[in-house]
Amino acid sequence: MIGLVLDNRYKLTDFIGQGGMALVYKALDMRTHHAVAIKILKPEYKNDEEFLRRFEREAQAASKVSHHNIVNLLDVGAQDNYRYLVLEYVEGRTLKEIIDEKGALPPVTAVQIAIRLLSALQHMHKNGIIHRDIKPQNILIHADGHVKVSDFGIARLAGSGTISKSDMVMGSVHYFSPEQAQGQEVTEASDIYSAGVVLYEMLTGSVPFDGDSPVAIAMQHIKVPPRPVNILNPAVSPAINAVVQKAMAKDPKNRYQQAEDMARDLQKALSEPNRQPPEVVIDPQPEEAPPPRRTRRPFEHFDWHQAVKPVLMAAAALILTGILGLLAVRMYRSIANSATAPYVIDQTETNALGLIARAGLTAEISRVSNADKPAGTVIQQAPEFGTTMRQGSKILITVSTGPQQQEVPSLYGLSVSKATAELEKYGFTLLVLPDREVSEKPWDTVLRQTPEANTLMGAGGIVQVTLSGGSVTIPNLVGKSRAEALQLAESIGLRITEVLEEPVEEVDKDQLVAAQFFTDANNQPVQPGERVINGTMGRIVVYVLTTSAGEEP
Repeated sequence: MIGLVLDNRYKLTDFIGQGGMALVYKALDMRTHHAVAIKILKPEYKNDEEFLRRFEREAQAASKVSHHNIVNLLDVGAQDNYRYLVLEYVEGRTLKEIIDEKGALPPVTAVQIAIRLLSALQHMHKNGIIHRDIKPQNILIHADGHVKVSDFGIARLAGSGTISKSDMVMGSVHYFSPEQAQGQEVTEASDIYSAGVVLYEMLTGSVPFDGDSPVAIAMQHIKVPPRPVNILNPAVSPAINAVVQKAMAKDPKNRYQQAEDMARDLQKALSEPNRQPPEVVIDPQPEEAPPPRRTRRPFEHFDWHQAVKPVLMAAAALILTGILGLLAVRMYRSIANSATAPYVIDQTETNALGLIARAGLTAEISRVSNADKPAGTVIQQAPEFGTTMRQGSKILITVSTGPQQQEVPSLYGLSVSKATAELEKYGFTLLVLPDREVSEKPWDTVLRQTPEANTLMGAGGIVQVTLSGGSVTIPNLVGKSRAEALQLAESIGLRITEVLEEPVEEVDKDQLVAAQFFTDANNQPVQPGERVINGTMGRIVVYVLTTSAGEEP
């Protein structure tokens, strides 16, 4: 079918894969010149009412949602024997492929992916859609790190009509909920259970339940509690483990009732790893069979082989312990000096820098204009998340500066450092004018800016600012002693650059009879009571008594 053109618009260019009822191709939209994905119902099902119903239901469900974490439906069509859906093309890999390659993901990365999955589920559920087939194979990780949920093939509208017999146990056995395993009607809580299983697999590298047959796996979903993830992966905090346990409760009433509640607890678990975990209602534990009783054999005769055997085993154990110890030391050094690239796509620059620092890595920032992402949002990272790196290595993050033309932010009242950081988010540069002004605002605070806030300006533009010099009021120092005058001037931020001493009669020794201050900016004299920039220079003239009363001059 490569080369086939549908509706005189979509030219099939590559075969991507197939599912139970459809073939998926990459195609070129010849009208927009964008790559799209085309999902075509297999020709053998074109007259099968059941598959036609599912295909139409997928189109109906996908058409009701539009979200940045969902593969969006672009078009629906039919031509000759082909019924097809046109979907957003995601260039990347499935989450399943990434787990198969890397094993357990770093907890921070796993939680961030789960939060984006839950954001998509919250949007679906608000629009009356239950996905019913959440699994890593249906979660796409774009090449730039964005997370997209796909495949609404067995989704259905919440509360819609009757359920056909073939619908009763739909979904992937490793990920579906206990109620799906029992053929009961599913609710939003079923998707949340599946999201918990996906998070479990990301944190441990394996699914919680496995077996020789689908029935054996389904029975475990119904009856067997999952092993806590922090037993399999000690790097997982108790708070994250509690979220997984609550999401995977057997009884839907004991799970999170909304996806956003689970996402909120995960976000708290990341920011406060030592916080009190969310309350979890523990499912009944199956009783364990008692261990078999051991019977003692009577002593028959002394056996040298049996006597020496423990000694040999102990010696072998010592040798093995030594070897394992050396391997452990090497492994510890390797682990201690390694770090894992966190997932920072869609994070604010500040949050991304924090995640990178906590991972033991450093960040190098580049900035580009991007009309789709707010200024200050990370849009790309290299290397990709989950990559093992040496401690202290650099992650290159690309931060959006927003659209080409955007409003200049208000800098009034910000310090120089904060104003600089704020402008960098938009790709603007700060230029500080040399002359400061007297102000009640602290030193280095922005008083005015050019261009003004909300003015449109292109990336790379310069914003000039005038800073506060603070203010002090010139004191009246006349009549104070020289020591008192110097101390008072220093205490309020005036700098004394010159002290002149001249003899004068009828004045107490060291008494100040004149003081003159000058501004830094233009060296103009200022009088007591005037407000000046903090740090203004001054000159004090001190007259010293040379003749006492009753003495000869």
